Amino acid sequence: MATDELVKTTGIANHGGARLPSVDIDSFNIEMKDEDGFLGDRASKGAFREILDRWRKPLRKSGEDPFGKEPSENISKKTLDAILVSDDVEASAVVHSAIEDFAQELAYVTRRFLKTKAWAKTERIVVGGGFRDSRLGELAIARAEIILKSEDFKIDMVPIRHHPDEAGLLGALHLAPSWIFEAYDSILAVDIGGTNIRCGLVETGWKKAKDLSKAKVVKSELWRHADDEPTREGAVKRLTKMLKGLIAEAETDGFKLAPFIGIACPGVINDDGSIEKGAQNLPGNWESSKFNLPASLIEGIPQIGEHDTAILMHNDGVVQGLSEVPFMQDVDRWGVLTIGTGLGNARFTNRHKEGGNGKDRDSPENGKKKSKENNKESNKSEKE
Repeated sequence: MATDELVKTTGIANHGGARLPSVDIDSFNIEMKDEDGFLGDRASKGAFREILDRWRKPLRKSGEDPFGKEPSENISKKTLDAILVSDDVEASAVVHSAIEDFAQELAYVTRRFLKTKAWAKTERIVVGGGFRDSRLGELAIARAEIILKSEDFKIDMVPIRHHPDEAGLLGALHLAPSWIFEAYDSILAVDIGGTNIRCGLVETGWKKAKDLSKAKVVKSELWRHADDEPTREGAVKRLTKMLKGLIAEAETDGFKLAPFIGIACPGVINDDGSIEKGAQNLPGNWESSKFNLPASLIEGIPQIGEHDTAILMHNDGVVQGLSEVPFMQDVDRWGVLTIGTGLGNARFTNRHKEGGNGKDRDSPENGKKKSKENNKESNKSEKE
């Protein structure tokens, strides 16, 4: 895509950039491997279900499985949480055993990240994704932290503050340039996943807190595209319709909506808005050189209010992590792991400390170069 086309697509900055208003992105979407395959698969929600099933297997053989014939993948997190505090001691013991094994796997994977160049000197890790939204997820995170600290890793591991669904929308605020917050009180945000697409109207709360800590999702709409199995073009059409609906609602409710859409999307996002890899679970081929989501959306929504639409897209793990920026100002270097279908990851270095002490060490181009070098170095070290 030519430079003039790129400006029309974003209007503000490159997609998938390593330099954002508040943080440098040192790396994201690292795909590490060991002898068994991708490392992230050892700490995914599917991995937890496999571990749970392993603990049920010996009981199943003797006809004493407390869960009966229900497949492990069909037992809801809510049910498992309830069992943790129930009077059914055996069922509770099975779940606790699965949590312990999963925590060991999460600690192992985290340890490998911390040993890469890109994740060196990380002080805190925020854990998001759907698995975190449960008591069993919180216990696994806390246990993994204890395991790492027992090995002398000076690291805090904390569950993401907001509900993971909202975090993926709130993080989009930190993709936006600062002038937006002075002139407008809300933006549109999109969180694209392998099963769902969620759109939201996000109120900045900038007048209450300049660090965006008071931001909130005031309206949202969810579409389970996996149920409908649309074409790629059908998915873009539906997404455009959802966004137009939110624009109309924002106008009706008196919001000063910015001409800006922040998008969280799986995969490695190129600076022109194309997707290099990692979008295999989305409807149709989103990695095609002929497809560009931001450009497609601008065709459908060329203006918001009286101004041209600007769109910025980044990796979904990055954007979910960005929702924590206001609460990470007491550390310099921090990361995010998102436990879902796979294991999303990103590492950040704060640029603006409390009190306005900025850390603008590199040019934007150098920042982008640094991120790419760190990703290559991390992948290279894991293969050796």
